[in-house]
Amino acid sequence: MTRVVIIGGGPGGYEAALVARQLGGEVTLIDTDGLGGSAVLTDCVPSKTLIATAEVMTSVAESGELGIRFGSRNNTDAETAVHVDLAAVNARVLDLAARQSADITDRLIDKGVTIVRGRGRLAGPERVVAKTEDDVQVFEPDVVLVATGAHPRVLPDAVPDGERILTWTQVYALQELPEKLIVVGSGVTGAEFASAYDALGAEVVLVSSRDRVLPGEDADAAQVLEDVFARRGLTVLGKSRAESVVRDGDGVVVRLTDGREITGSHCLLAVGSIPNTSDIGLAGAGVTLDRGGFITVDKVSRTSARGIYAAGDCTGVMMLASVAAMQGRIAMWHALGDAVSPLDLKVVSGNVFTAPEIATVGMSQAQADVAMPKVATVQLPLQGNPRAKMQGLRDGFVKVFCLPVTGIVVGGVVVAPRASELIYPLTIAVSERLTVDQVAHSFTIYPSVSGSLAEAARQLHLHGADLVPKE
Repeated sequence: MTRVVIIGGGPGGYEAALVARQLGGEVTLIDTDGLGGSAVLTDCVPSKTLIATAEVMTSVAESGELGIRFGSRNNTDAETAVHVDLAAVNARVLDLAARQSADITDRLIDKGVTIVRGRGRLAGPERVVAKTEDDVQVFEPDVVLVATGAHPRVLPDAVPDGERILTWTQVYALQELPEKLIVVGSGVTGAEFASAYDALGAEVVLVSSRDRVLPGEDADAAQVLEDVFARRGLTVLGKSRAESVVRDGDGVVVRLTDGREITGSHCLLAVGSIPNTSDIGLAGAGVTLDRGGFITVDKVSRTSARGIYAAGDCTGVMMLASVAAMQGRIAMWHALGDAVSPLDLKVVSGNVFTAPEIATVGMSQAQADVAMPKVATVQLPLQGNPRAKMQGLRDGFVKVFCLPVTGIVVGGVVVAPRASELIYPLTIAVSERLTVDQVAHSFTIYPSVSGSLAEAARQLHLHGADLVPKE
């Protein structure tokens, strides 16, 4: 029986453990903070639970045109009639995260995984040591998977205190809604929290060092979000870099590199992640790290050391829970001799949980713009969709990319409420190399927002032929 030791209980670790047991491995999982890792305990599950409440508040705030009234017959102001009890929201967030972690633990135990509560580290290329509260356990596995995750990056002159200056792992201790929240960082995490707290009723200022929010996402999608932010009164300070954040009584002062100062009640730092790869014996085991401290892996999750694999945020490979889980599964399929396909990031879908959501898969607009031969693109505004009109939805669009001649779908973008659900048909199309005609010929419900995906595909019919160079 192959002996497998996994260090880290996040999606990369626990999904790998399930596969390894399925394939007959003897599996030990060493975990420090709780099964599910940051994805379940401090990141994905908590933040999306908070955002679920924010989504309801967004729907309530924009329900006036649907004929919804609050209080007296003439009152149309939802903000004065509905408010959020943040203490209750955060209590629900933490309870749900704990229950999800417990469910994962029960499932692993039921499948025969041995769970060790402690800090694991490599002691050379063929030995793993786990330091627990009571003792030190030594393992000599055939296969090791490192899935230790990452933690929030902070600025040298912006040290979190857990009360007024916060990382995204600390916001769930808040008992009252921030009067004025300054979010530093306009990537996915910063944009999501800015959008959520704005919907919950806080005044929000988003400090962005770039010229637009979500610099790594589709530019058209980012523009929609900026327009929505502006309409809702959320302030975005573009091309503004934070230099320091200091506590000032019951508030904070954020100083920018150009000398400006912004005051608020709270500050949320969302300036990236640092891999949890220090002091766990990687160098001594022959595992190579890149300049950022991330573990270097190939497409089947192998590190530079024989028999040692890595998965998840500690590798820096498209830091999504879904990717971490797949990396872990691939590692075990490869290590235990099962059929395996290398990780293909071109078919991975991602989502930004703002209001509206932004979902993407495959080729981006930037890649399409430089692709040779040129890629065909159709973009349809959401406001032209009949179901969207019925629901009072105006912000957003669907965008589909296909190859010339063949019409094979190579990418797409959906900006809409629940875009994370709507992107799935395009994900299947990209993964299975479906053509726009195949997508267009599939039935959709009328009326439905997904009908716009089929309409975009219909508009791309024979469009690729127009891109063939004329002789």
